[in-house]
Formats: sequence, structure tokens, C-alpha cells
Amino acid sequence: MSVIDLPQARRLACSVVLGQAAVSVIAALCAWTLVGRVAALSALIGGGIATAGSLAMAALVFGGTAGGDARRALSAFYLGEALKLAVVAVLFVVVLKVMTVAPLAMFAAFAVTLLVYWIALLSALPRMPGARGGA
Repeated sequence: MSVIDLPQARRLACSVVLGQAAVSVIAALCAWTLVGRVAALSALIGGGIATAGSLAMAALVFGGTAGGDARRALSAFYLGEALKLAVVAVLFVVVLKVMTVAPLAMFAAFAVTLLVYWIALLSALPRMPGARGGA
């Protein structure tokens, strides 16, 4: 059994959001250099959508009072993930209806920014006892 250190989990959530914001800016700069202003703005929007979803989840899960039982914490994570998906879906619909974007740049930046989330989660997992490194 492992115990989750709440302050460490909050720091991880904040670092993920900050990392996603940084990757969004880097993706926008790359798109600007390679393609132009519209692609850069589209990449910034795509990365921003992923970042906004993660921020909404972190705010819901870690914004309330600390403590509570495991069932309540798990419910908060499920609700947070549902909120994240809703935020992402709504933002994509709004952006695609209201703005003219470069879809490839927007979705590529979204994917790369979302990858930051998964890499951070995988690196934060404790090592399994008996697991071997390498192939």
C-alpha cells in the first residue's frame, strides 16, 4: 500500500500546469518560426486548451479542503477528470466556431501539451517492487 503525500501531489499538479503552459509557448514559437502568425496563435490556443483542462482539474481536486477519506478523494479525481474533458470539449467547440485557426498546429500543440501531463504522471508513479529496468 502506498500513501499519497498531499503537498507533493499539489506541487506535481502545479508543475504539470506550468510545464504545459511552457510547452504551449514553445510550440507557438516553433509554429511562428516555421509557418507564421496564424499557426503560432493556433498552437498557443491548442496548448492553452490542454493547460486549461489540467488547471480546472487541479483546482477542483486540490482546491478544496485537504483531508477526507479515500472514497471522497477518488470521487474528486473522477469529477476532476470529467471537468477536464468538459472544459477541453467546450473550448475546442468555441474556438472552432468563433476563430479561424490552423487545425494542424492547434491539434499538434494540444497533443504535445497533453503528452506533458502523461509523462509527469508516469514519472511520479512509484516503482513497482520486483520490476526490472531495461529490456
